[in-house]
Amino acid sequence: MCGRFVLFTTGESLLDATTAMLHDATVPVRAPHGTPPPRYNIAPTTVIPIVRRSPDASETLLEPARWGLLPHWKTDLSGPPLFNARAETVATKPSFRTAYRRGRCVIPLDGYYEWHNKQPYFVRPADSGMLWAAGLWDTGMNQLSATMITTEAVEPLAWLHHRLPRFLSPHEIPRWLAGDEDLLHPTEESLVAGLVATPADSAVGNVRNDYPELLGDQVS
Repeated sequence: MCGRFVLFTTGESLLDATTAMLHDATVPVRAPHGTPPPRYNIAPTTVIPIVRRSPDASETLLEPARWGLLPHWKTDLSGPPLFNARAETVATKPSFRTAYRRGRCVIPLDGYYEWHNKQPYFVRPADSGMLWAAGLWDTGMNQLSATMITTEAVEPLAWLHHRLPRFLSPHEIPRWLAGDEDLLHPTEESLVAGLVATPADSAVGNVRNDYPELLGDQVS
C-alpha cells in the first residue's frame, strides 16, 4: 500500500515536469487553482494534486483533490478512506469500477514512505526524478477525490512491503489517461527497478510533522 508520500516539487517546476511527462506540447497544462506548497508527509484525506484531462480533452488539468476516493454514489464520509485501489480488482469493485472506466488520473510525487519492522523508509527514484502513480478520480459528495492504484510488489522492493504504487513510465502516462486497460500491472519500463529505499526519520509517523528532515539523509 501507499499511505504517505512526499511532493516537494511545486510551482512552475511542477507544471514544467507535468508538461514534459505528457510528451504532448499540443495539449496545454493548466493549474486553475494554483500549485500546492512543498509537503513532506502527505496523508490520506488531505488534499493532493492530480493530473487529469479536461472533459473535452483539450487541455490537461493539475487540480486539488481529496486523497481518498468518494464514489459518485457516496453521500457521507462513513467507512475507511479509499486512498488505495488494488489493481487486481479495480475494474470490477463497485467503489472503483466507474472511475476506472471514465476517471483516470496521474498522481505526481517525489517519493513515498513505507515501514518495515517499525522503521520508516523513504522510497524515491535513484536519479532524483519524479514519480507518476496511476490513479482514479470521482466526484461523490460534489467533491473531487482520488485514489492511488497499487500492485503486488516486485524486486527490488519486495522486501519492504508486499504492495507498491503502480508507477507509470513516460510513454504509459498518455495511454493511462486515455483509458488503456492493459496498464494495471508493472512492467520493466515502469521505473520500479530505478527506485531506492533509505531510512527516514521516525517522526514521519506523526502526520502533524511536515518538514524536509523527515526524509532522513535524502533531504531535498
